[in-house]
Amino acid sequence: MDATLADVVEVLDGLYDPAWAESWDAVGLVTGDPGQPVRRILFAVDPMRVVVDEAIGGGFDLLVTHHPLLLRGVNSVAATTPKGRVIHDLIRGGVALQVCHTNADNANPGVSDALAAALGLKDTRPLKALPSEPMDKVVVYVPVAETQAMIDALAAAGAGRIGEYDRAAWRSTGEGTFRPLEGADPAIGEVGTVERVVEDRVEMVLPRHRRRAVVEALKAAHSYEEPAFDIFELAALAGNRGGGRIGVLAEALPLKRFAELVGERLPRTEHGVRVSGDPDRLIEAVAVVGGAGDSEFERVRAAGVDAYVTADLRHHPATEARAYDEGPALVDVAHWASEWPWLKDAERLVTDALATRGFTVETQVSTICTDAWTLHL
Repeated sequence: MDATLADVVEVLDGLYDPAWAESWDAVGLVTGDPGQPVRRILFAVDPMRVVVDEAIGGGFDLLVTHHPLLLRGVNSVAATTPKGRVIHDLIRGGVALQVCHTNADNANPGVSDALAAALGLKDTRPLKALPSEPMDKVVVYVPVAETQAMIDALAAAGAGRIGEYDRAAWRSTGEGTFRPLEGADPAIGEVGTVERVVEDRVEMVLPRHRRRAVVEALKAAHSYEEPAFDIFELAALAGNRGGGRIGVLAEALPLKRFAELVGERLPRTEHGVRVSGDPDRLIEAVAVVGGAGDSEFERVRAAGVDAYVTADLRHHPATEARAYDEGPALVDVAHWASEWPWLKDAERLVTDALATRGFTVETQVSTICTDAWTLHL
């Protein structure tokens, strides 16, 4: 069954939620009709002229790139500029363009996960962890005979999901007491009479965005006219998403050999691999950031790693980072090369997700090197 562009975008947004993008970024659909069929998808780092020609000439319906085509606001897409011509050609060729940039950087798995995996890093964790999803806890008091029905109702509304478990709840039993006043319509007891009921206290966690739905489900499932419940906002903890990754090698390697391994595992570029540090220094703990990473030096140094692999290192930040005796060795690679491994991950994840929905697509990863530097003398 053929997928529509809307189907594929839904999958991409599930893997790389646009809400995870940095505020300055421009991600999402650039060209394309959500109703158009998508049979062939091309994945690439950059929406450059040569890649767009590859997509059009190869009969691809969708081009998914990491870097945006229109990062900054424009007032015109006339074909008088290179980007304007690209837009016109994409539309004429029936090729949609979807961008997954910093939302893919912050995903798990995301761009830096792919880089870490390419270098053989294990036990990875985010370098710049984002807060986990805001969570609440609902506490409700319910007659013991209604406890399981209440748990079912709250779970159906989105409460009680913890990792790979659902319907997770805590209950404890006690005695509730109340006296219905004039005008009340009690499910248990009589107006003016003190009532005592054996009740369970039920506790379940829930994503904060499900709060309204859970409260509505609680009230609908409860037999009491005025059910007693509390909502607690839980403390925000570091999550498993965010920029960069920290991991360890299976065995420590001298810096020179580790840098050679980086060159072997990443696609070749004229930029090559630049190294700063003692060639004999043993490297075991490594931080990686796909793309430009010299803004993360403080976090990398605080993490106490032996080496830092990233791209676009500038002279002054690099020399300042190396001024610390305990600082990490630096391994600088081409921007394009550091992000290219993500394409294979995205291809696999999108194909698998579409297959579970009954859609079959042909996919391909572009191997055209779009690094800016074309000659190294």
